Amino acid sequence: MNQDSDSSDQPTGQDPLLLLKTLQLLWTKKEMKKQLKEEIRRGFAGLEDPLAGLLDMLESSSDWKGKGHSLGYYITTELQLWIKEHPAVQQSGIKLKKLQARVLRILAQCPANLLDPLISIYQLHTADRNYLLGHVSHLYHKGDYKEAAILSIKLKLQPDQDVEKMCTPLLLQDKTNLVEDYVGEYPELQSKLLQILDTWCEPGFNIRDITRQYQGLSRYKPDKFNRKMLSKLVFRLLDRFNVDPALCPNVINQRHLRTLNYLFYKRFVEKTMTQENWTDHVQSTVGENRWLQGHLIQLLISYCDLKTAARWAQRCNLPKEMLPYGVADELQKLQIQERVEEATKADNYEESKKKDYYQLPIPRANIHFLQTWEETLQCWEKVLRPGQVVGIDMEWRPSFGMVGKPRVSLLQIALNDEVFLLDLPRLLEHAETEGGKEKLPHFIQMLYSDAAITKLGYGMSGDLSSLAATWPALKDTDKQAQGVVDLLTVDKQLQKSSIDWKKGSRKVDVLSLEQSNEDRGFRQPEKGLSLLVQHVLGKPLDKTEQLSNWEKRPLREEQILYAASDAYCLLEIYEKLCKDPASFGLSSDLTASLVGKSSIKPTAKKQLNKQEVLSPSGQQCKGSKKETSCRPAPISPKEFSVVCDNMLQGLGRYLRCLGVDVQMLENEDDHRKAAEIARQEGRVILTSGLPYQTLQSQVAEGRCFSVNCSEKAKEQALQVLKHFNVQVSLADIFSRCQGKSAISQNDAVSLTGLLLYRVVEASFSLNEKLDACC
Repeated sequence: MNQDSDSSDQPTGQDPLLLLKTLQLLWTKKEMKKQLKEEIRRGFAGLEDPLAGLLDMLESSSDWKGKGHSLGYYITTELQLWIKEHPAVQQSGIKLKKLQARVLRILAQCPANLLDPLISIYQLHTADRNYLLGHVSHLYHKGDYKEAAILSIKLKLQPDQDVEKMCTPLLLQDKTNLVEDYVGEYPELQSKLLQILDTWCEPGFNIRDITRQYQGLSRYKPDKFNRKMLSKLVFRLLDRFNVDPALCPNVINQRHLRTLNYLFYKRFVEKTMTQENWTDHVQSTVGENRWLQGHLIQLLISYCDLKTAARWAQRCNLPKEMLPYGVADELQKLQIQERVEEATKADNYEESKKKDYYQLPIPRANIHFLQTWEETLQCWEKVLRPGQVVGIDMEWRPSFGMVGKPRVSLLQIALNDEVFLLDLPRLLEHAETEGGKEKLPHFIQMLYSDAAITKLGYGMSGDLSSLAATWPALKDTDKQAQGVVDLLTVDKQLQKSSIDWKKGSRKVDVLSLEQSNEDRGFRQPEKGLSLLVQHVLGKPLDKTEQLSNWEKRPLREEQILYAASDAYCLLEIYEKLCKDPASFGLSSDLTASLVGKSSIKPTAKKQLNKQEVLSPSGQQCKGSKKETSCRPAPISPKEFSVVCDNMLQGLGRYLRCLGVDVQMLENEDDHRKAAEIARQEGRVILTSGLPYQTLQSQVAEGRCFSVNCSEKAKEQALQVLKHFNVQVSLADIFSRCQGKSAISQNDAVSLTGLLLYRVVEASFSLNEKLDACC
């Protein structure tokens, strides 16, 4: 027994260790909780010094060191309550200091639920700060980094500590949540931490210089400590703590560089961005940053030619000494280029678009761009009429993964014969200067809350969330909405209907579209609203303006036509579905079932950027507990081909050993490569976490699956096989394994055994249900 001298000086009172034995006996009899509580309180009253007595009991027992509600925890919390009723037992002076020294030794071993009660009972917030810092430093140098950090947080010691020293080993152990808690209440420490992390992301910085100092670190996870992880952490902290991103120039530059690579991929590989769009975004991304401008020139040399690189070098006003060999020479010869050929190409392209894509059926003069309150009055007069049907859409500048929620730049409202485009940034500016802040939000709320007006949208929940972020006065609009029809919901019904779109049971004019795409050297599958427009109206939307810079004014003519089409097509879809729902595999009471009830779901905690929004017909299975009632037909592993994201290589090896055709991304590959492989080779994407949100919108419905990353590879493999109904036989085992890419035979046999057990278990369950039905 470990007791200080002050405990042995007690002349009277009950022995705390005898009390502990009595309490341990009662604790084993769970039904005697009331008697246990009474015995604890009676025991405290009989102790000479209850505070010293509690420490005697904790030092003589070890049950409290485990997680959960132990006897030690129960005694401690009861003493905390008892002290409030008997404040006279509180100690001070030398006696309290001795008790504090004893309790600090216990705190280093006790679970989290005991920390707060013990800190409160022994008034550790009043202890000498240097003494507390010394104790935490002792824990740190013993290698108890987690315990040192938790105790520092509880005792609020962070301002007197070195944030880099305290947080580095925690990051190496992948305890990022604890790091966030450590700096959570201190803005100055948040900024220091972000600057440190940004320094580690500086080009040329060797992260191994950091990891080398902690080679013997227990639970060290070097695979989690890399620039990619650090970059994600920085952006999460910038968002959580609302810190100015300018504090982290290296991470921001790297993110902008990834955006540049993505823009080049969209323009020159997928060929799904117009030149104007691409130019706007490249200029916005690069800005005046010389480092990014240098990378832009290198990319232009790779994807285009020296002349194009020289033209951009001239636009960026880059000094000749920064230019690669050849570009400087080309820059000297650069002259004003004739645009006749380009204009001819543009005319031909416009004619092709009219043939291939959905065209707005109303005159250009009926599209109104509204920038002042007076101009909007004509809109509200026509829109706020009982029985009116309106199509609503919104546009905002794509964030390309940057921090912050998107702010709506354009609100489109379509009527039967005209479309109104509301310039929200300009209207917000006018409202601030003219004192009319409440007018526009009032009318928008009137529109959404009026059950007599049918509002059509596609993915309304995300739109309204962004609208609320733009104008806080509209934050409850989704809760008040009535008479709304979210065609995203209808789209999902269409996907579940008996109509076989892929076999073309409805007549859709896709041959000319495919031929035209092939002539231009690319083919991209339609998705989202564009796919719904193609299914119902025969031609898809032209989405080349989707990634426009919607904040830039004036809007280009192509942007205006695109924005008007996005809203107006909702009216045509709705009209056609209501006229003949049965031909689309929908119920005849489509109108009655949709109008009058809100189809807007509660806003999710995290809204996706509109340009990254989940495909409406895509799989919504991430972490889903709700199984689809209709399972796919069983297939063999040989018929199942997948591409595994680079964080799921363990899963890929397991599936390959079970006979599945698996292709895996390399560690340095971008996640988007999985979508490219999936489209080219007809594979299913297996991914996890945030990449799922981007990837699943780039492939057809059900062709992207999000794996639970908290499970081991064996369980992940079972999850995949069950979802896609892949039936594994003994002949499939090791049928594809080659060399080092295979898992061990023991692991595969273990997985096979587990798989067979699950299959047998599932079949028994199914037979029981069938017996019950019969």
